[in-house]
Amino acid sequence: MITTSPTTSMRLADPTGGPLQPESALLAELLEFDGARVAELGCGKAELTLRLARLHPDAQFVAFEVDAVQHALNLAATRPANVQFRAGGAEAIALDDATVDVVLMFKSLHHVPKEKLDQALAEIRRVLKPGGLAYISEPVFAGALNEINRIFHDEERVRLAAFAALQRAIEAGVLELVTERFIRIERAFADFADFERKVLNVTYNDNRLTPAQFDEVRARFDAHMTPTGARFDAPLRIDLLRRPVPH
Repeated sequence: MITTSPTTSMRLADPTGGPLQPESALLAELLEFDGARVAELGCGKAELTLRLARLHPDAQFVAFEVDAVQHALNLAATRPANVQFRAGGAEAIALDDATVDVVLMFKSLHHVPKEKLDQALAEIRRVLKPGGLAYISEPVFAGALNEINRIFHDEERVRLAAFAALQRAIEAGVLELVTERFIRIERAFADFADFERKVLNVTYNDNRLTPAQFDEVRARFDAHMTPTGARFDAPLRIDLLRRPVPH
C-alpha cells in the first residue's frame, strides 16, 4: 500500500492521459484488502468488487447501489459469501461510524446529486476508521468514447461538480489527499449492439436519443469498428483519500 505523505495538489486531468493499464492493477498497488472491511458506493454490477472478494476471501465487502433495477439484479446473482449487496446512496451510508477500512467508488461520485456531494464525502469520512482510505476513480472528460457519449449524455458539469466537491473536502480537512493518479483503461465492444447494451441501455441513466442523435452516435462508433470490434482508451483520474488520524 502507498505510504506517501498527504498533499493538497490536485489536477482535473493529465494531458498525457496516463499509462494504459487495468484499474485492478492500480488497486493492487494502492490498497491492501486482506482482512479488511470494504464498502463500495454506487456499485453498479460490482464487477471489480466481486473480483476483489474472490481474491481476498478473508475480507468483507458491502456494496451499495441506488438504482433499484440493478440492485435487484445484484441480489439475484451468484456472489461470494463475503459480499453483501445493500440499497442506498453515498449521501446516506447505512454503516456505523468508523467501521470501514476502505471505501471504493468506481466512476460513481459524479452520479451523486450535486447538492448532496459534500454530504457524501462527509459520510465517507464518518464510516472510515481513522487512517482508513477512500479510493475514488472518476472519468476524465476527454477521449473518443467521451465524444460519442456526450452526444446524448454530456457529463462535463457533473464531473466538474464532483471534482470541486473533492477539493472542498480536502481544503476543509474532511479527508486528506494521499495521492492522485491518472491512467487509461480499455473499453471494448464487440459491435454496436454491444455498445447499446452496455452504454445506451443502462438502467441508471435515462438515455433518450432523438433519431438524429442515434444516427450520429452510430456513425461515430462505426468509425472505430475493426474486424475484432471497437476499442477505446478511456482516461481516469484516481484520488486516494484518507480519514485523518487525530493527533
